[in-house]
Amino acid sequence: MSDKESNRITLNGKQIIRTRGLLFDMDGVLLSSIASVQRCWAAWAEMYGVPPEKALRVTHGRRAIDTVITLRPDIDPVAGMKAIEDLEVADTQDTKALPGAVELLQSLPTDRWTIVTSASARLTKVRLAAAGIPMPDKLVTADNVTVGKPDPEPYRKGAELLGLSAADCIVVEDAPAGVGAGMAAGSRVLGITGHYSAEDLKATEWVVGSLADVKASVVGEWIELRV
Repeated sequence: MSDKESNRITLNGKQIIRTRGLLFDMDGVLLSSIASVQRCWAAWAEMYGVPPEKALRVTHGRRAIDTVITLRPDIDPVAGMKAIEDLEVADTQDTKALPGAVELLQSLPTDRWTIVTSASARLTKVRLAAAGIPMPDKLVTADNVTVGKPDPEPYRKGAELLGLSAADCIVVEDAPAGVGAGMAAGSRVLGITGHYSAEDLKATEWVVGSLADVKASVVGEWIELRV
């Protein structure tokens, strides 16, 4: 039996997945800020002469600066990023925790999970506070990496924060860019549907509707997830 097989058990119709650490994306996994994202990127697109539907099509799961460069390669990317960040920081009225997120995080040892997000540190803090999501001691944001998702750098850094290898962690993602980043880092990936369908996330090992479908317990050195 391979190491991978030994870390996945089926009991009473439910899969029990063993891992040493968990790396969570933020938006679409732990919280929803989709209404703010849509309003703010539509406003940004109008400011910079970009069709709003084009902006919304390419932004999800990526760093703002990467989206800015894609949409307007001719402008100062830092200025463009600052403009969208200011809009999003000021607009958190619809930001809320997603089902099961707070309960799952509270059931985990604090040194065995972290957040790996494409948002800036400033925006991350505002959104976590607005949604009532606990802030980990250390996390990976757009400010901590030189290359964003789908590059593996963010998830490799997240694993390093936990003192683990990426192969010892499960990545929890809702976007193809993040799924690709987790897989490229060497992690197994649990997909959350919402912005994308199960078909869009078919590259993951498991897909659930929300974190309400996942329960965790600590057994020795392992975290066991019941999916």
